[in-house]
Amino acid sequence: MLVGYKAQSRLGSRKHTIPSGLAMELLGASTAVLAFCVTCLLVLAWRKPPLERRSPPGPMPLPILGNLLQLKVKDARKTLRKMSERYGPIFTVFFGSDRVVVLYGYDVVKEVLVDRSEEFLDRGSFPSADKTNKGLGIIMSNGERWKQMRRFSLTTLRNFGMGKKSIEERIQEEAQFLLEELRAKDGHPFDPTVPFSCATANVICHILFGERFDYQDSQYRHVLRVLSDSFRLESSVAGQLYNVFPTLMDHLPGPHQTFFQNISTIQGFVASRVRAHEDTVDLNAPRDFIDSFLLKMEQEKQNPKTEFTRENLMMTTYDLFFAGTETTSTSLRYTLMVLLEHPAVEEKIQEEIDRVIGRERGPTIKDRAEMPYMDAVIHEMQRYIDLLPLGVPRIPSCDTHIHGYHIPKGCTVYPMLSSVLRDPKHFKNPEVFDPEHFLDDKGAVKKNEAFMAFSAGKRMCIGESLARMQLFLFLTAILQNFRLQHAPGVSQLDLTPDVSGFGNIPRPFLLRLAPR
Repeated sequence: MLVGYKAQSRLGSRKHTIPSGLAMELLGASTAVLAFCVTCLLVLAWRKPPLERRSPPGPMPLPILGNLLQLKVKDARKTLRKMSERYGPIFTVFFGSDRVVVLYGYDVVKEVLVDRSEEFLDRGSFPSADKTNKGLGIIMSNGERWKQMRRFSLTTLRNFGMGKKSIEERIQEEAQFLLEELRAKDGHPFDPTVPFSCATANVICHILFGERFDYQDSQYRHVLRVLSDSFRLESSVAGQLYNVFPTLMDHLPGPHQTFFQNISTIQGFVASRVRAHEDTVDLNAPRDFIDSFLLKMEQEKQNPKTEFTRENLMMTTYDLFFAGTETTSTSLRYTLMVLLEHPAVEEKIQEEIDRVIGRERGPTIKDRAEMPYMDAVIHEMQRYIDLLPLGVPRIPSCDTHIHGYHIPKGCTVYPMLSSVLRDPKHFKNPEVFDPEHFLDDKGAVKKNEAFMAFSAGKRMCIGESLARMQLFLFLTAILQNFRLQHAPGVSQLDLTPDVSGFGNIPRPFLLRLAPR
């Protein structure tokens, strides 16, 4: 029986004895520590997520900052592309403390937006839009509200001509006003931002407000400048930082505060049009979108759960005005920049215009069927400029899995449209502007399932047909009448975006037009 432990000291021969009781206590303590460690390991092993609950991989986030340092907000699109090369088509990044799942490439984006659209129907968090829209309207709303606003908006837009001959005539009329404005430049270099905004805004204003505005109207021009500036600020470094740290940025000065002031100005303009309609509306003969919404409000005034409220009227009209003006205007501006750098493409378009239309009449939508090259150029332009590279965030309505990865309910998911529009599996030269991407061997337009410039699925842009009609009629009218030229002293334009965030914003440039 062990009664003690004897140890020989290195400093002498004196013997030390540890009492047997203390030895037993030490042995017991050691056993307890070992048992505790084993228990911890077992608990950790038990808590480790099984394969069916594994999260998408991604870079290690920092406390508070998340993956901000890796994202490089000046061009998040390129950073996310590099991450996809390392982590695959589904990966996780942290915007501050918020976890975000990024979907990269045609296959996985199509699966979420189209094949499983019901699961991913709701918008995810986008702090700047959450603050300005407050969950109202059509772009950022969810659930029953979104369904009712979208259904009503789509029906009403069609009732007032979207996709029909009446709106085509309206665009043709506006094209003549635009040509008159461009001829007044008399060959001098000019910034095309405001004229193009005036033209595209007047088309949507006709549907929403039942009126058009003169290109020289100072209030109208101011609102359009503010609108264009807002799109740029939303995509700027300050705008992106706001969407990562909204609570902090709300208390700091900077360009993001100008963005919210601009949005207030635009919403004030819309509010003034709504008030004017409330004073003059005849519910028996609605003149436009606002009148139609006011009629719907009157019909549902006894319904306590109605979504047809004044607040939703204001926000839905604002959504349609903003989206219906700026995306098409920016696309027109960017297209002319691209054509300036591809004169052979411009020349081929004009040869097609002269052959199909001539110089005596303006273009019609029927002409598009006989102008495959122009149609292909417009498709390629939208693919190449990649206007909304990140897409708009979604959230799953329930816990789900994508390619074996667990995506919890309510997790923000970004289906990157840029990764679809530049997917090398679907486009031979994804980084190059090449209309041949949309032409077959016989020169006819061919469809490409990866063309998602307007997104895809049930929440794709409701104004696609209107935007495509405007792009064709405005661009054809311009190229029918003018040759594009660089401003004096400029030999080449930089086609890379000036700002790349939520949107790809073209660099400022001056355009000179020479009569044909």
